[in-house]
Amino acid sequence: MESVMSKYENQIIIFTEYLEEFPDTDELVWILGKPHLLKTEKSKLLSDISARLWFTYRRKFSPIGGTGPSSDAGWGCMLRCGQMMLAQALICRHLGRDWNWERQKEQPKEYQRILQCFLDRKDCCYSIHQMAQMGVGEGKSIGEWFGPNTVAQVIKKLALFDEWNSLAVYVSMDNTVVIEDIKKMCCVLPVGAADTAGESPPDSLIASSQSKGTSAPCLAWKPLLLIVPLRLGINQINPVYIEAFKECFKMPQSLGALGGKPNNAYYFIGSLGDELIFLDPHTTQTFVDTEESGLVDDHTFHCLQSPQRMSILNLDPSVALEILKENLRMFELVQKHPSHWPPFVPPAKPEVTTTGAEFIDSTEQLEDFDLEEDFEILSV
Repeated sequence: MESVMSKYENQIIIFTEYLEEFPDTDELVWILGKPHLLKTEKSKLLSDISARLWFTYRRKFSPIGGTGPSSDAGWGCMLRCGQMMLAQALICRHLGRDWNWERQKEQPKEYQRILQCFLDRKDCCYSIHQMAQMGVGEGKSIGEWFGPNTVAQVIKKLALFDEWNSLAVYVSMDNTVVIEDIKKMCCVLPVGAADTAGESPPDSLIASSQSKGTSAPCLAWKPLLLIVPLRLGINQINPVYIEAFKECFKMPQSLGALGGKPNNAYYFIGSLGDELIFLDPHTTQTFVDTEESGLVDDHTFHCLQSPQRMSILNLDPSVALEILKENLRMFELVQKHPSHWPPFVPPAKPEVTTTGAEFIDSTEQLEDFDLEEDFEILSV
């Protein structure tokens, strides 16, 4: 393990101005649902890209589990991509998609709180410590590379302990998204909901009663993070899916895609023609903690390098998306839970004596979670 980490320790990239030029084209660049015209909006495009939270390998944090690794260089790239995707979801939830980051400018308190969710400490709910230790329940040893589906399952379970963001995380199976199951996850029913089933709440706040098949009003509606693991080919992406995949980055609800192979994972955030734009976690930086002021120095959490691109044909065919659109045909959208599937039970936080991220101090406390099937390579 030490030899693997030392290989990556010196891969520190010096931040410079954007060096790589985009091609001279009239095509729109799409970044997470927002279009940019290169010829007239290049600075706005680059600002939009640099505003995304960028999580990379880190070193010199406290050992995971007390005796584990103090750097995730060489094995944590997919975990970092999962953090970036989740951070974008939280930014959309609290600040909106149009929020933008400017260096040296005071940011909203919600921004700092989101950033602190991902610091490399065991008491931060989505830290590398929490994700790596929760991965043990998915059959992954600490220090072992995760596939994107494993990361999706870990996020789904850690979100149960995150009361501030209160996300409902749905990971589809068998290329099928079930609307009925999503409603059960997102709708928070009030106490005694069965007694008020005869009332007429708004259509957006209706959920099917699990016991009697009747409708009951929701007390609240949780924001949904939808992750769809897909395989769009065998050894490489099937060209018939290319246009549909590119459409994903045009949806205003899009959070992008995760993809990659061991030691080579990326967070895809946009497209230009037949190229994908991505954030690369393969840079090792020193651990950053909260300062005495209670704030986090965030300049290393935003990528000020040239945006990186790759041909969509080089994308691994296993991907997982956070989008929902009926005409894509990359996955199936159904209203009712398939009768041949096991009954759907919304995930619930296990009974523990502490709450939040603190509950995962050792792998012994992971026994309340069931192991789930893992895909080796996917995208979110």
